[in-house]
Amino acid sequence: MNPAPRTVRRSLPWLLAALSMIGPFSIDAVFPAFPLVGARFGVDAAALQQLVSVYLVTYAAMSLFHGAISDAIGRKPVMVAGMLVYALASVGAATSTSFAMLLACRGLQGLCAGAGLVVGRAVIRDSLEGPAAQRLMSQVMMIFGVAPVIAPMIGALLLPLGGWHGIFWLLAGFTLLLALALQLFLDETHPPAQRTRFAPRPLLAGYASFGRDRLFWPLLVSSSVNFAGLFLYIASAPRIVRELLQLSAQGFPWLFLPVVSGLIGGAWLSGRMAGRRSAKFTVSLGYAVMLLACAAHLLLALLLPAPRLPWSMLPLILHGIGVQLAFPTLTLLLLDRFPHHRGGISSVQAFASLLLCSFVAGVMSPLLSASMLHLALGASGLTLAGVLGWWRYHRITRQPLDQLLAGTDTVAAMQAEIAEPR
Repeated sequence: MNPAPRTVRRSLPWLLAALSMIGPFSIDAVFPAFPLVGARFGVDAAALQQLVSVYLVTYAAMSLFHGAISDAIGRKPVMVAGMLVYALASVGAATSTSFAMLLACRGLQGLCAGAGLVVGRAVIRDSLEGPAAQRLMSQVMMIFGVAPVIAPMIGALLLPLGGWHGIFWLLAGFTLLLALALQLFLDETHPPAQRTRFAPRPLLAGYASFGRDRLFWPLLVSSSVNFAGLFLYIASAPRIVRELLQLSAQGFPWLFLPVVSGLIGGAWLSGRMAGRRSAKFTVSLGYAVMLLACAAHLLLALLLPAPRLPWSMLPLILHGIGVQLAFPTLTLLLLDRFPHHRGGISSVQAFASLLLCSFVAGVMSPLLSASMLHLALGASGLTLAGVLGWWRYHRITRQPLDQLLAGTDTVAAMQAEIAEPR
């Protein structure tokens, strides 16, 4: 295993949380500006949806490379450069003179936005081990949890001040300041001696070696599906709020506040359990809570054919808690499969999650959001897929899960053995 320092700067959780908030802000803050953008460039709703689609496509494609590049040249240069180019793309979006130019700038934003989220996970595992890494991951996710709620509100507040241009100017200023903060306060966690060469053939060979690892696939499935069940409700929010609950635009907090409360509470609880409970217990508890939430969704959907507030939304709190209980530990276990290629592993996990979320939003949500029962069945199916992945992991491995995250000399030989594929 890589030697890791025992302490990190106090600014690290805040820097990594700010980086992870770029994604939600890039998408959610722009939603309130859609009518103004459509009026400015004379485009319809279908064209406006491309502002999200183009961003997500480039985000997903580039997420396969951010981590591998950081494995080759270091974490800090990738993160700083990503934020600087993102700021430049935001300036271009704010000053766009055509819809095509705006789409191009959104694509460039997507190419850079993942640098923080993907590489940030590798930074956490580079810096800390065991319970300390789990606590830091939980802190980042707890801060990140507020982004989906405040992003649309900030976007709406900026419209009277600077129109839709103001949203992109804010993103430009934020990422420029973040790049400066990273340059000043972020320590490089991947030294030259541990770097790998970035080239197409070694990159593909590295990804192929991931696929040959017996524990990689169940962990990838479990960590990627972890959020998908809850995301089905988030992606279906417009239809749930407007059609099923028959509320106005001001009714969205009825859905988002339970989700965010659960995510923040689960992240806090995961941090508190780090070092006190085993990794097996923490992840298993997370999935148990998610299954309980799915059962509550199904029961309420059967008892209340017409959803009723607040009861129909309360299981979202449980679902959010379960997601965040399991996710930090699952991510660390996955990163530890290949200690010298953590950036690449993080890239693959981010890519898989983005593809799944795109499928959930583009296919499952339109098909299932006509009723709460259909949504509950879809979320239950996704959650069961994650449970099966976690169960499969147990079937393969015989090592205690705590040892997979430990950093002591007594388990160094075992960790070296599990680090490479069998």
